[in-house]
Amino acid sequence: MIASNRIVLSSDHAAIQLRQAIATHIAERGWVAVDIGPTAPESTHYPKHGEAAARLVASGDCRFGIILCGTGQGIMMAANKVKGIRCGVCADTFSARMIREHNDANMLSIGVRVVGEGLAFDIVDAFLTARFEGGRHATRVEMIEALEG
Repeated sequence: MIASNRIVLSSDHAAIQLRQAIATHIAERGWVAVDIGPTAPESTHYPKHGEAAARLVASGDCRFGIILCGTGQGIMMAANKVKGIRCGVCADTFSARMIREHNDANMLSIGVRVVGEGLAFDIVDAFLTARFEGGRHATRVEMIEALEG
């Protein structure tokens, strides 16, 4: 069973401030923000943070995940190594909406050095309000899942 209102958030050291702002933003919209850090500004490795968040989504403990690093790319790559995760990096609202509607993405990655806070909030809102369309897209998602072995 998936925890329908819980969203895990994680980042590397570069994105702590934006991650915390997003946690507040989603909480104001009725979501439960599960912020798993880090909190210290010392350099840390994004793969471990992407994996930790992805495992909470894959287990069903959290419905969605929002992860951040400098570009959003590295942490997204790490998250996608966890079976059951479909994470896309987005720097615009159209892509954020489409990864939910067409790819049934369960995680969103954002680059703190790519987008500012206001756009990040808009991207998060687009992701969270979009709904998977199913139909022909379900077949394609099944094909992606089959690649996991």
